[in-house]
Amino acid sequence: MRPRHFRIIVLGALAWLLVLVPTVEGQSPVLITLDQAIDLALAHNHSLKATRTLVLQNQAQEITANLRPNPTLNFDSQFVPIFDPSNFSQDTLNQVQQFDAGIGYLFERGHKRQRRLEAARDQTAVTTAQVADAERSLRFNVGQQFIAVLLAESTLRFALLDLKSFEDTVDIAQAQYKVGYISEGDFLKIKLQLLQFETDVSSARLARVQALIALRELLGYDAVPANYDVVGDLSYEPLPAKLGDLQAKALLERPDYRAAELGVTAAQSQIKLAKANAKQDVGASVDYTHTAGINSASFFVNFGLPIFNRNQGEIARTNYALLQSQESQASTSDTVLSDVGNAYEALRSSEEVVTLYTSGYLKQAQDSRDISEYAYKRGATSLLDFLDAERSNRATQLAYRQALSSYMTALEQLKQAVGTRNLP
Repeated sequence: MRPRHFRIIVLGALAWLLVLVPTVEGQSPVLITLDQAIDLALAHNHSLKATRTLVLQNQAQEITANLRPNPTLNFDSQFVPIFDPSNFSQDTLNQVQQFDAGIGYLFERGHKRQRRLEAARDQTAVTTAQVADAERSLRFNVGQQFIAVLLAESTLRFALLDLKSFEDTVDIAQAQYKVGYISEGDFLKIKLQLLQFETDVSSARLARVQALIALRELLGYDAVPANYDVVGDLSYEPLPAKLGDLQAKALLERPDYRAAELGVTAAQSQIKLAKANAKQDVGASVDYTHTAGINSASFFVNFGLPIFNRNQGEIARTNYALLQSQESQASTSDTVLSDVGNAYEALRSSEEVVTLYTSGYLKQAQDSRDISEYAYKRGATSLLDFLDAERSNRATQLAYRQALSSYMTALEQLKQAVGTRNLP
């Protein structure tokens, strides 16, 4: 076997091993679909896990907001003869010294505790929607990277088939050169062209490995083993939905818009809390007093007089914050509609490109290559014409795969823009 043939066979075998066989002895590769990849990412992505703790933190703040004030306990002893120790006696303790012991409690007015709890719960709802929006972004990132893996694997398979096909051409050219049918210069041109095909295989293999590593980072390294692979192919699935329907659905599904809506509710709760805090709380206490042998009880009530501080500043601030939340909601609505519109148009543009290839250009490029090869082998065309047809076919095939990848990515972008993976 010639060294060149052996090298090509080894390259092809290694590439197929990366795709088809396990990298760990005795284990089969773990195969995952796109839906499984998204589920794994939602369950194992550490960045998302960190974001989800924000909801738990808000729920803990709900507990704090719902706590009642602690009662106060006070005690004092007066007229203790510290500087005249000779007066320490039972009589002094009973007839001269005074002892006070009491308990007090702050009674909150204006339903402060209920308003605090309501505001805390509303903030938890906002945070929950924001976490859902982080999940939406993660779904898109996983889908986009999953498609990148599919593109890399499709490119690798095509590069291997193209290399095998051109290897046959080189073998035929070598036979023609030996019998004097073609010149040494033409044979060397064909042989040098083989370098491009071998380079394509090496580049495609590297792109596939890097795409799998990037996807595993999104899934979480503890979610899949090192020898995992994906299941699926680049494909074109037309989407008949109309732009208006998608935009209407986005306003119902998008968690960032829902967070903006809940932000308005949370701002209204803050206004209620600010008004409740303007109410003056009442402090009450009851004391037991022992003075000069007499036991008695005392009752105390105190509260602030709302002459100067009626929490005017905070009430005004929360009203402006409500206006800000309302404007943010309107701005988010505009953003949602724009996102859907841009994603929809990008999908339609990608669809047109894919349709161009499938309508004839893809077949024409392959037919041109096959005809040129057939004619060249029979001396009816020049080597340069054949090599040009070969390059055009390879470029067209790779561009078609890229177009499919762009269409699928645009579809994932539209799903993210609408906020659901189930498009109408």
